[in-house]
Amino acid sequence: MKTPREILLNRHQSAVEPKLDAIRREVLAGLNHKDTKARSWADDFVSLCLGGSNKLWVELIWPCRRTWAALAAVWVLIFVFNISQRDKAELAARKLPPPSPEAIIAWRQQERLLAELIGSSQTAGDAERRKIFLPKPRTENAEFLVT
Repeated sequence: MKTPREILLNRHQSAVEPKLDAIRREVLAGLNHKDTKARSWADDFVSLCLGGSNKLWVELIWPCRRTWAALAAVWVLIFVFNISQRDKAELAARKLPPPSPEAIIAWRQQERLLAELIGSSQTAGDAERRKIFLPKPRTENAEFLVT
């Protein structure tokens, strides 16, 4: 048994098919036109970029928008925290007075005492000389440059 839809389709098929074929031919003729095919590389590049950015937005960012928003908020908080901590450290460093000569002498005495207690053969003066390292020229490198 045929459905009413099939009966109507069989009756009007001969009238509908030529019209649909004509519409299909017009659309294909418009698509195969020379002006449509002859686009510059700049137009292709722009359409690719715009289409790619739209596709990236739709497939990567939009489905996970809450996650991206949370990540953005976390980065903003980290940035604000970093800025707030840096400013306080700079202000604190500016407010501290330079150490007094008496404090420097006391620190050197403590270093000497510590060196004596540990039993190292080096004195505090030796430790200070080791801290200030001035590289000396190496003659081995000069030989390679000459030859």
